[in-house]
Amino acid sequence: MRKTSNPASLRALLTRIVDYAGLFPPAQLGMEEAVASYAEYLRGPHEWMLGRFVVPAARLNEFEAAAISHLQRGEGSRPWQLSALIGADPRADVDRMLRFNCSHWEGSATGHAVIEAAELKVTAESEIETLASQLPRNFRCFFEHPLEPDPRPFIAAVSRAGAAAKARTGGITAEAFPASGAVARFLDACVSAGVQFKATAGLHHPVRGDYRLTYERNAPCGTMLGYLNVFLATAALAAGQGIAAAEQVLAESRLETLTFHPDGASWGSIEVNTDAIQRARELAIAFGSCSFREPVDELIAAGILE
Repeated sequence: MRKTSNPASLRALLTRIVDYAGLFPPAQLGMEEAVASYAEYLRGPHEWMLGRFVVPAARLNEFEAAAISHLQRGEGSRPWQLSALIGADPRADVDRMLRFNCSHWEGSATGHAVIEAAELKVTAESEIETLASQLPRNFRCFFEHPLEPDPRPFIAAVSRAGAAAKARTGGITAEAFPASGAVARFLDACVSAGVQFKATAGLHHPVRGDYRLTYERNAPCGTMLGYLNVFLATAALAAGQGIAAAEQVLAESRLETLTFHPDGASWGSIEVNTDAIQRARELAIAFGSCSFREPVDELIAAGILE
């Protein structure tokens, strides 16, 4: 596979793809370290791949204290974009989020930042409409629900609420990783319904393979999907190639057969054009990762990314 200096198809696929979740396992950094890392990544050559900083709403005060020396200020300043995790008391968390946004406009002495998204877990489709009605429309709301047995009723409920979906694609135990078929059904349901989504956990690596489940020495290994698998499978669905093509992409583990070129990408026998990739990214918003360097550095080592 030959590298073509970050072609348009690669840029379309990777722009703002990583929501940085350094506070969460397996990295589980302290707030000051996670905030300082995010600030460093924003100054780096691959900042165009970096999305939101993910933080629990209950820890916003802690975030403010850690970020005050890093946030830009003044006219034309670039705001840090945040996604807040809502806990057991949605009303209290929403109040925190609204106060935060009011306090962090571009002229604020505490620095420019904005919470753009809210992430919530639900156990039943019936909760979605109720919770969505409690959340201001200026937040993009991502509802997380188990991928099994059938995600379509959940996706339909998310669509009716005008919200977005969230898929948990891994964790720190082998049992936390869903089967490829379940992920394919979820992606197909979102594309069919035109529902935006993000993925979280277990997508640190570009391509499917066996990896250590945590950063501890001698940690057990498990089979993980790669983020290229998930996002290019979505592109195959956006191109109308069907769920069988998506499953084929999700099963791919051979980076040497993946090629990006100005007009699109090909992986094995599956080809998608840049337009399909762009349409896919209008739905596939991001994936959450406790590491930003790992997803980037492995692409560089593979010769895909400059």
